[in-house]
Amino acid sequence: MRLKIKNRDARRLWLSSQGLGPTPTGPLDLLQIIKDLGFVQLDTIRNVTRAHHHILWSRNQNYREPMLWKLLADERALFEHFTHDASLIPMDFYPMWKRQFPRMKNKITGSWYSGSDLSPAAHQAIKDRIEKEGPLCTRAFDTKIEGKKEMWQRPPHKKALDYMWYCGELTTSRRENFIKFYDLTQRVIPAEKLEQCPTEAEQIDWLCRGALDRMSFGTQADIQKFWDATSRAEVKDWAEQSDCIEVDIEGHDGTWTEALAASDIEERLAGLNAPTSRLRVINPFDPAIRDRVRLKRLFGMDFKIEIFVPAAKRRWGYYVYPMLEGDKFIGRVELKAERKKGVLIVHQIWLAPKTKWTEVRAGKLGAELARLARFIGAEEVRWDCEV
Repeated sequence: MRLKIKNRDARRLWLSSQGLGPTPTGPLDLLQIIKDLGFVQLDTIRNVTRAHHHILWSRNQNYREPMLWKLLADERALFEHFTHDASLIPMDFYPMWKRQFPRMKNKITGSWYSGSDLSPAAHQAIKDRIEKEGPLCTRAFDTKIEGKKEMWQRPPHKKALDYMWYCGELTTSRRENFIKFYDLTQRVIPAEKLEQCPTEAEQIDWLCRGALDRMSFGTQADIQKFWDATSRAEVKDWAEQSDCIEVDIEGHDGTWTEALAASDIEERLAGLNAPTSRLRVINPFDPAIRDRVRLKRLFGMDFKIEIFVPAAKRRWGYYVYPMLEGDKFIGRVELKAERKKGVLIVHQIWLAPKTKWTEVRAGKLGAELARLARFIGAEEVRWDCEV
């Protein structure tokens, strides 16, 4: 018989697998947190704090923003590349990521990069400057956009730098004020990582197995979407040969979905604990909610970030954070920080259906917002709304 996992257990397994089960305190091992997650997605918007910092702080609130860049630039414990978006990935994973460079090259060639934006000689000239001068950012170059400027359009040198970065010829050396500095890959990635050449099959097995391990359970689509470094056909072939367990997962609405689970799923279920009762504000780019289909299936939450939606058409707000209490998402809150003024502002709050607002919950949210304010150096939490 197929193992059936009830919805509450599925929710708790997922949160535990994503590092949101225990109270986010205690000794901090930042690199291990990122290894456990697989990667941490980067994002430019600093509404309160940038997404990557918030994601890590949500796992351990002893985390502070400069720590991440030290791992990247000083300790070379991370490298930057593309999963669903630009992400920081543990350096130990680099050999198993090599297939992604030609995959990304094929994906972007002929789409946003035609190869005619800069000639091969111009590419080499950029690399020669970097070799001679050291890591450079886009501001070190001055090619211009020709013709009509459109949204998301970039000058040729920026496209060339990113093209070589996607292909693995250049690697992020460091970020300063979130600006990326490109260097020759062989000067950033340790030689022993460059020299390791696992086979295509070994890389696919590592990616699929690693995804399922970090999810505890998932459909083939869930596994494929985790890293976005394999195809659906590759995941299907892998699943047919692996030792994963076939299970049925109960959704929030009571329906059942066929899925795969890690080979030790029964041990995970036996050792499962209830998550912390803290009420926490989760970043909209957090890996626990990044897959909106999975989020709705497990938790019944239909979430969409509306930063690119015109203000008049937004249902919620510009930058809205889901509120997690135990194993349930009980609502969402719109926050904004004014760092120079030292203020964290609560613009609006919405409760999930059938969720009661109590003094206990109000106290929990107040405590979490106070912790978040301290994290960004704000001295005040200001409420511009009522619950």
